[in-house]
Amino acid sequence: MRAALVLDCKNQHGEGIFWNPEDGRVWWTDIEGRAIWSFDPAHNTSMSFPMRDRVCCFAPRQNGGLIVAFADRVSLFNLATDEEVTIAEYQPENPETRLNDGRTDRQGRFILGGMNEKTGTADADVLRIDPDLSVTRLFGGVSCANSTCFSPDGSVMYFADTPEREIVAFDYDAAAGTISERRVHSSFKEEPGLPDGSCVDAEGGVWNAEWEGHRVVRVAPDGQIDRVIEVPVWKPTCCAFGGAELDTLFITSSRLMSDEDALAREPQSGGLFAVKPGVVGVLDTPFRG
Repeated sequence: MRAALVLDCKNQHGEGIFWNPEDGRVWWTDIEGRAIWSFDPAHNTSMSFPMRDRVCCFAPRQNGGLIVAFADRVSLFNLATDEEVTIAEYQPENPETRLNDGRTDRQGRFILGGMNEKTGTADADVLRIDPDLSVTRLFGGVSCANSTCFSPDGSVMYFADTPEREIVAFDYDAAAGTISERRVHSSFKEEPGLPDGSCVDAEGGVWNAEWEGHRVVRVAPDGQIDRVIEVPVWKPTCCAFGGAELDTLFITSSRLMSDEDALAREPQSGGLFAVKPGVVGVLDTPFRG
């Protein structure tokens, strides 16, 4: 199967996509373009919102507005008024790290992790933001956090430290928001790309965008790759199920570190792509804080 371009938005670095059933739109961030984007597939319309800082990932709040992971902080943010309330700074003692990837768990906590964008050193943390706005460090020693997503019943958390070329799984205590029993779920060491952003389907499959791999793959519950979606650009970044029936997989992409020759070969780089892969997704829970 092959994904098709649905919006030629030419993001510098599209990421962090999710479906919002409240407005029938997919939302994502252009991190390096410093903008938040949304697309309405029913009416084929899009919107973008300039941001003063890099937005690395975000999620809708149950009570309205957004929870936003900027590069150096996590905040509650009102897109209409530009009002921001900072919850926590991210590793202020380490100027090399920034936030990167995150998604809510089934209980509406926000789980997010960082990366060292200067040296690639494994010194970034993964955090949990609870509805009471308390911040807990889940673990550290990460060089580039990605693939954060949860099984349909919320009992498993998936995660990738991208340079390690594997998706790992943790047992996830839904009541406490804690992790245990880390194990390798799927190796990407023989794949053409590296594991970037992920989402899950209703059958428990993990869909992963392969950075520099021209593809999105489905990892079955047994850890084997059982389906491949070709993407006509080098750098897919993240994916999410959306549409009225949750049967469309939307895929963001990047133009980051692509020279003029690469962009001439793949002018759709940075665009939003979509495909109907034959399964349906699972709605993310809004942040309950």
